[in-house]
Parts: sequence; structure tokens; C-alpha cells
Amino acid sequence: MSLRSRVDAVIGGAPQNPTPQTEIVRRPSALRVLRFLLLGCGLVAFAVGLWTGFARLGVGLTGAAPQFVEFHGALMICGFFGTLISVERAVAFNRPFAYLIPVCAATGVFALLAKATTFAGAAFLMASLGLAAASLSNMGRLRSALLAGIPSIAALSWGLGTLLWLANRPAAESAGWWLAFLVLTVAAERLELSRVATPPPIARALFVAIVIVILTGTARGELDGPSSPYLGTGLLACGAWLLIYDLARRTVRLSGQIRFTAACMLLGYGWLIIAGLELLAGPLHLTLFWYDATVHAVTLGFVLSMVFGHTLIIFPSVIGMKLRYSPVLYLPLLLLQISVAIRIVGDFSGSTELRSLSGSLTVAAVALFAVTIASVSGRSRTPADDGTSHLKGVGAN
Repeated sequence: MSLRSRVDAVIGGAPQNPTPQTEIVRRPSALRVLRFLLLGCGLVAFAVGLWTGFARLGVGLTGAAPQFVEFHGALMICGFFGTLISVERAVAFNRPFAYLIPVCAATGVFALLAKATTFAGAAFLMASLGLAAASLSNMGRLRSALLAGIPSIAALSWGLGTLLWLANRPAAESAGWWLAFLVLTVAAERLELSRVATPPPIARALFVAIVIVILTGTARGELDGPSSPYLGTGLLACGAWLLIYDLARRTVRLSGQIRFTAACMLLGYGWLIIAGLELLAGPLHLTLFWYDATVHAVTLGFVLSMVFGHTLIIFPSVIGMKLRYSPVLYLPLLLLQISVAIRIVGDFSGSTELRSLSGSLTVAAVALFAVTIASVSGRSRTPADDGTSHLKGVGAN
């Protein structure tokens, strides 16, 4: 089986290792409507999160943004990324009860917008626990404690960060666990896909060690501490591991959508390495916005690059229609990378102008990405048979 065939089979499908005899099961249209509504809730959180981000950067905005500034992190990580990940996982689990997880996350979004923080925190906590339980229940299908355990640990990190947020602990404490949730979730999914490249046993053992180091640094509160030896080393090593063993290092030599996805992955891993270096560089901790630089290297540089790369793969199964690739998508991807670089330079230099410019470029990159996909896909939109047509060929020999 050629590399392209293996990649088409794997990155074109949900990483749940179905059997070769997997048949497409037509989902009720009600679930498709529910998925649209849940994604809409996540996008509302994303829009308000971006809005409050502008307010935090000192950009004057009218409307209700200032009153939600304190919820910026919760809206972006729990509301947007949490809902997005939960919907994707619910589709992959392919069980109706799994949709209770993103429903809880979406409920938390609207509770936040109603400023009912306790209710919002409880909803996000329920979503995290449900995600952890669902991941563990998938162990039999994955036939791997590691592949089921890491996503569960990631989900529990989301819950722990939410508990700290509810307890009004310093923002860096909850943010540390929320970042661990995002990093470990993405890393676990890429680890699952890396089975096509069959990394050696020592590589898998190293991956486990990296997870332990990241969790140790997070538990020590190193995200906002005077030194971050464990967390910095963990993020640096995680990015390096993904660069070495992820399939993207090979698929970037191909063409079309496969190359674009790989480029997004590799750029994201680079930002994760940069975040680790920022944490390890002691003198940088003395700068005014070093914490902001680290957080956004992870959330915008690493995670949002992953979202760009996975949108054409994941969203067809979620919304039930095919999304088309265009080389024009490299433009918003490049704009995103430039915006993150400017953000980090602005943070370390203390330049308000650069930080504001970065925020504007990030919004422009996201908007251009969405408009490009919508216009390209809308030219000859072809509904997916049932929202799962991308599963064809997964597991084929």
C-alpha cells in the first residue's frame, strides 16, 4: 500500500480504527441539526472570545465586550475549543449518548454569557468528565491503554482547570491545566494517527515520559512561576516528538490537501517548541507580557494551526457536507503565523501597537480562512452521503 493511499485512508478519516468491514451508517437528520447547533454555540464563544481579546489588547470596542473580558480564557478554551473537541469526539464515538458531552459544553457557553459562572463551570466540568469516561470506554476498540488513557488524562486536565477557575485561583493555575488539555488532546490524536508510520516502542515510551513531565510542570504551577523547567521541557519535547514521529513530516512532500494539512501540523509543532523555549528562558520571565506570549504561542500558534489543518478532515463528518481544498488556504495560514510572531515580539518588547496589530491579523486570518472555504466549497457543493463518507477506506489493507 503506497504512502498516499495509507494517508488518504487515515487522515481522511476519524482515528477510531474501525474494522475493514465498517459500513457507513446513515445518521438521523436530527443529529446533523444538533451538530450544527453545537458548532454554532462554539463559534459564538469564539466570536465573543475574539471580541474580548481586542478589549484586553486595549482596542476600543463598543458593545458588551468589556463586561466579558474576565471570561476571555474560559470562552476560548472551554467554550470554543472544548465544544469543538467534544463535537468531534461525539461524531467519532458514533453513539447518541456521546452528544451529551458537547451539549454540556455548549450549555456552559450560554451560562458564561449570562454571567452565571458557577453554572457554567459545572457544565464544563460535566463535559470534561463525560469526555474522559467516553475516551476510556473506547479502549476496547483502540486496543491500547495508551491511546485511550492520554485523551482521558487530557479531559481530566480540562476539568481540573475548571475547578481551579471556579475556586477563583490565579488565572495562570487554571490556564496551565487548560493548556495541558489542549496540548495532550492534539498530541494523543496525532499519536493515534502515527501508527501508520509505526514509531518504535522507545518512541511511545518517550511520549509517556513527556506527558508525565508536562503534567508535573502544570501541577507545580510553572506557567506563571519564576522558572518553568518541567513545563518548558515538556512542551519543547512534545513539539520535537511530533516533528520527528508524526506522519506530517512525510506527507508534506505530497500535494494538495494532504500537503496543506501537513504544513499546518508542522507549523503548529514549531510554535509548541517556541512556547517551551519561552518557558525555559529564565530572563524572559522578567518581561511584562511573557505569560501572554507563552499562552498565545500554544493557543494561536499551535492549536489554531491544528484547527486550520483538520477543518477539511473533521468538519465534513460533523456538518454532513464536503468541504473543498484550495491553494488559497495557504494565505490565511501564512497570515496566522505572521500574527502570532508579531504577538510574541510585541509581548516581549512591550509594544502595545504590535500587540493590537497581531489581534487584527489573527481575526483577519480566521475570517479569510472561513470565507475561502465557504466560497470554494459553495461553487459545487456536494453533500456527504451521511456525514461519515470520509470513513471509506479506513482500515483497508
